[in-house]
Amino acid sequence: MTETKNKKIPLHILILAGMVIGIAWSIAASNINGGAAWTTAYIKPFGTVFIKLLQMLAIPLIITSIISGIAGLRDINKLGRIGGRTLMLFTVTCLASTILGVSLASIVKPGAAIPEQTKTELIQSYQEKTSGLIEKAQDNTGTAMDMITEMVPNNIFYAMSNNGLMLQVVIFAILFGIALTKVSDSKSGIVIQLIDGLNETFMQLVMLVMIIAPIGVFALIASISFDTNVFLSLLYYMLTVIAGLAVILFILYPLIIKLFSTITYKKFFKTMQPVFLMAFSTSSSAATLPVTMDKVSNGFNIKKEISDFVLSLGTTINMDGTALYQSIAAVFIAQATGMELTTGQLVIIALTATLSAVGAAGIPGAGMITLIIVLDAVEIPIEAIALIMAPDRLLDMFRTVINVAGDACGAIAVSGMEKSVNSNEKRC
Repeated sequence: MTETKNKKIPLHILILAGMVIGIAWSIAASNINGGAAWTTAYIKPFGTVFIKLLQMLAIPLIITSIISGIAGLRDINKLGRIGGRTLMLFTVTCLASTILGVSLASIVKPGAAIPEQTKTELIQSYQEKTSGLIEKAQDNTGTAMDMITEMVPNNIFYAMSNNGLMLQVVIFAILFGIALTKVSDSKSGIVIQLIDGLNETFMQLVMLVMIIAPIGVFALIASISFDTNVFLSLLYYMLTVIAGLAVILFILYPLIIKLFSTITYKKFFKTMQPVFLMAFSTSSSAATLPVTMDKVSNGFNIKKEISDFVLSLGTTINMDGTALYQSIAAVFIAQATGMELTTGQLVIIALTATLSAVGAAGIPGAGMITLIIVLDAVEIPIEAIALIMAPDRLLDMFRTVINVAGDACGAIAVSGMEKSVNSNEKRC
């Protein structure tokens, strides 16, 4: 007698189902008296818990992954090569994204399509929220040297308790990993074994958390409110951002993958489906990181010391989607307020958006705070940021997909470069 095996429904299908049901719930709740408030009070908390669980694991995973990866290399020259290539690739793609954003916004001119009445209503509606964001941005504003000093932690335990200081955690993990390679094998072996064990344990914890992913995704999507009238008035702006993100995802990244690896883009997209769905629904590259690590390492057969290092670094400094969004948003706001931007100002926007995207935390809404720095650089009225607040949550979902796709693309490219170096060394 043959036993029939129960086929499990793939996780990404369940997540997609959660998203679809969440959208249906959000639309239905907005048309029922008190439905939106009830959803916020009793449904949204499940999504918040899900996000917190993933964020809880992000920093421990980053620390153990980077230390384990560097210790596994046992070669500082190799680490320098991988790190240098990673930073170079991330800088090039980020700058390309901002240039694309500025160019698109200048050609399409989405800011010219907003009626005066809509501008006034939006600025009045979001006046209080705008003031809060400006205060936060002013607290974080500093010189280039301030940014460098802020990268180094003075208290690693404080940095580990704050998702906004993830770059400090990365710096500590890199230094710890380098120091570990200098310790004798007899002593470092115990530490490496412990860290490897912790890393595997955290990955298993991720798998446990992912069991409730469909419920968490449903709760997050269901709690988003959509104002159709406002969205229609900002349609050109939204379509400009989405078009730019599509160019990055379907043209820039495939080109990079083709240049540096043998992986087809079809396989890339198929393997990354669950990651993209997770990024879209959570709007957090940090929360998505555990899933990204699993899919990139196992799905593309990339060495963990390379994939985990590149992905951990990418989550903190590689924000192509955010960079493009900020450059388009800055030009859009300038157009909407009647400002004529010079070529010099457009260049400043592109450069500032690149730098501010690096400083954006991998959490929902962080890009809005750093956008204020971009606006301030070319003296665009900061209060007019209210014009783009309504669709920001939705666009945040789209740009987070690009951010995590860029991290995965970087890991594949760097791995391909390393394979090429190893092949050349063997020939010699």
